[in-house]
Amino acid sequence: MAMRRKGDLPQKLCATCGRPFTWRKKWEKVWDDVRYCSKRCSGQRPKKPHS
Repeated sequence: MAMRRKGDLPQKLCATCGRPFTWRKKWEKVWDDVRYCSKRCSGQRPKKPHS
């Protein structure tokens, strides 16, 4: 990835809180799999109902 300005970085919406979050260097190889903005949101994700 070439050098970019912060405003030009890709963004996603968090699956838990719905807030936008931007690309981070540590997510470079797994950006397509990132769904949550933080560990807190990842831990609070909705639980699946028992079937």
